[in-house]
Amino acid sequence: MAIDVMLAVLLGALLHAVWNAMIRGSANRSLDTVLVVAGAGVLMACTLPFLPQPAPASWPYLIASGVIHVAYFLLVALSYRHGELSFVYPIMRGSAPAVSAVAAALLLAEVPAAGGWLGVALICGGVMLLAGDSWRSGSFHGRAALFAIATAGVIVVYTLVDGIGVRLSDHAASYTGWVFLLTAIPLVMIFMLRDRAATSAYLQQHWRRGLFGGACTLASYALALWAMTQAPIALVAALRETAVIFGVLIAAIVLRERITRIRYLSILVVSAGAAAIKLA
Repeated sequence: MAIDVMLAVLLGALLHAVWNAMIRGSANRSLDTVLVVAGAGVLMACTLPFLPQPAPASWPYLIASGVIHVAYFLLVALSYRHGELSFVYPIMRGSAPAVSAVAAALLLAEVPAAGGWLGVALICGGVMLLAGDSWRSGSFHGRAALFAIATAGVIVVYTLVDGIGVRLSDHAASYTGWVFLLTAIPLVMIFMLRDRAATSAYLQQHWRRGLFGGACTLASYALALWAMTQAPIALVAALRETAVIFGVLIAAIVLRERITRIRYLSILVVSAGAAAIKLA
């Protein structure tokens, strides 16, 4: 992998951790999730007229990705409603490669190599360490763990869909923009239908934070998709798991979450497992 591609993926991983921390640190995580997605949608609505249209072959993937991302952001909000960033984020990001490997083995008879199974074992061990440490400290939340694992499953699906779609689009930035616009419209509509007054007031009051969070999530995913056009998807996805490390550092330094030595160890084990699966 070229150094410029590697740096782009690392920057994207950091930005991903930043907007997740922003949602976790919010008083209203559901509306802050909508705020971030709406901010990304507004930015892309202003930018897309100046970008070329994605190639027609990519549009089925674009539409599918928009639907999948709505589910993803709803699950992210639910995960952070019940759990800390340093607990939810490693499960959410780190479990995705393990879910992908197990699903491929069960559904497609694609059995991973020894390195792949080692990665699955490391991730499972790391998550068990994380859960055990949280249980011991009284901060374990079963719902947070379940929502984080469900989010990991959705990450697997949209990574595969967008990995193919962006290569068919002939333009990574345009493809990314349409994904977020097709995500923002239905997600905002869902919350408007649920409580129009509260949603409108929140968006108007915190729009600056929404634009910042939207820019972070846009740049993070655009960098990852661009990297997938320059390097193998598996290598990009493996390097992107460094977001887990950035997330824990932000949780400790900015959100003032208490990170024990066991939790640090579990996060390193999860990250090593994710990398092992992707590189197997």
